[in-house]
Amino acid sequence: MSLGKNIQHLRKQKKVTQERLAEIMSVSRQTISRWEADEIVPELSKLVALSEVFSCKIDALVKDDMTALDDIYSPITIKRVKAFKMARYVMISPNPEDDVNAYMDDWARQSKLLEVDPNAMRIGWDFPYVSPDLQNRFGLRGYVAAYVLPVGFETDCLGVEYANQKEADYAVITIRNPFVVSERIRNAYKKILDYLQANGFREKPRDEILSCFEHVYSKDDATFMDVYIHVDSVSKTDSFTNFS
Repeated sequence: MSLGKNIQHLRKQKKVTQERLAEIMSVSRQTISRWEADEIVPELSKLVALSEVFSCKIDALVKDDMTALDDIYSPITIKRVKAFKMARYVMISPNPEDDVNAYMDDWARQSKLLEVDPNAMRIGWDFPYVSPDLQNRFGLRGYVAAYVLPVGFETDCLGVEYANQKEADYAVITIRNPFVVSERIRNAYKKILDYLQANGFREKPRDEILSCFEHVYSKDDATFMDVYIHVDSVSKTDSFTNFS
């Protein structure tokens, strides 16, 4: 895959013209055209700027085939997730995902959860109750991380909230290497919502059921993320997932 084709693909994905990208990069439109045709290679400072504009890593921009969407997203399926109990915690910070995941990983070790179940599943979702003032003035966001607990697991380890999730149906998509480009996760949510609309499903928010969540894991030297969005109950499901 060429650097030029990656630049062109990401530019079109963002719906930015060559003229507009040239303005952003402080170069001529002809320079953008030559980059995309692989006639010249952007200097390092421009590669850094491009990675910031496209919200991707420089290595990915230079080396990866960023047009291979079929290798990034799985087909969307409807799965029934059986009821489970979880231990969860929320953090509000400039980087809440890493902060709360580290906290829950430490709790899982202290509580002996990982001794009981080394493959215990950690899930997470955005915490929406952060005021616009905190977001805009201080760059704060909220995120919840939770461990799905095996049936019968007990611990005296404090520092988490316990909650029960009822059996529910979810639309699910898998993303390969979700953190290479930030748009991959947003696009996954959009793909699910488009799928639901096209196939007559709808989101179904309920207090006792998570409206959406994410599960990140590694397999075959790659990182994957499963994105779940709760939908109306269906008479038939493509597969069944048991977290317990």
